[in-house]
Amino acid sequence: MSDALIDAFREQVRWCDRLGSPFNARLLEWLADDWLAGGPMRQLLPSWTAGPPAHDLVPLRIAGACHALALSGRHGELGQLYPPAAAAFDAEALAPLLSCLLVDEAAHFHTYLASAPQTNEVMRSAVLIGGYAAIAQATGLPLALREIGASAGLNLLWDRFRYELGAQRWGDEASPVRIASDWRGNAPVLPARIGAAERRGNDLMPIDVGDDDAVLRLRSYVWPDQAARAVRLQGAIAIARRERPVVDAGDAAAWVERELAEPKPGVATVLVHSVVWQYLPPATRMRIEAALAEAAQRARTDAPLAWLRMEFYASGAPAELRLTLWPGGVEKTLATAHPHGEWVEWM
Repeated sequence: MSDALIDAFREQVRWCDRLGSPFNARLLEWLADDWLAGGPMRQLLPSWTAGPPAHDLVPLRIAGACHALALSGRHGELGQLYPPAAAAFDAEALAPLLSCLLVDEAAHFHTYLASAPQTNEVMRSAVLIGGYAAIAQATGLPLALREIGASAGLNLLWDRFRYELGAQRWGDEASPVRIASDWRGNAPVLPARIGAAERRGNDLMPIDVGDDDAVLRLRSYVWPDQAARAVRLQGAIAIARRERPVVDAGDAAAWVERELAEPKPGVATVLVHSVVWQYLPPATRMRIEAALAEAAQRARTDAPLAWLRMEFYASGAPAELRLTLWPGGVEKTLATAHPHGEWVEWM
């Protein structure tokens, strides 16, 4: 398991470098090297037996815990060595401090290790909005949104954001959330308004935006040298604290079965998720697909059903935005996209 653990760190280093977070990459390199040298990291995490370390995102659990300490202000010197105060990872200054914190803050690190990372990347709305437009245009109805893996529910508030999507501009000019994405290819033309009649989410462990500790945890999983992501997240949290999207706690499959049990006349019901599917157990995915198949049989033109998802379907490939719409059940791949929504290539 030690080889698998270190391999998970090395793989995450490559992803951080690839996705523009050199600070996190160097932090994870240092943590892996410290583990191999038998340092405090090895004492904190002798092994990992819960599941495959890469799948369980063990490196990001540790990195998030470190970032939370920097954001909390409990260790002033640490905050000064993290972005935005510091431009790069200073191993000479950080190594002794991190070595102490891995021991002194062991309880904090174990809390982070006990549960999977939770993010709420609002820039993925730059991808999903094209799907929402397609559903609204195909059905002529407002949308009843049902999101699994909703976290704090921030992406349920996608129509409260301001977008710059290639040459297109959309949304509230006064919004604190500004999303700029490079739309390429055969990009859809967004209607002036896309109606959202209902919005509700589900998560195994929803994040309460009214809880400062929960918000700190959410912020800690934004990679520290990606300031624009942090600003968007803070803006979306501010909106969510005013509007409080409903996110139900519990198993995703049971929730989908309940939410799709009856058709909803006058709206297009949309089951939506983004970078969630890979983390669900196979049995859960099968139940969700079965619930969709049953609901599809009940779909009508005045009560249509859509399945919109932004997920990874091939290792090393970009995310894909896929849409299935009932009645009819035609599946379309609408676009490929950067995992954080920085670019979208429309089909």
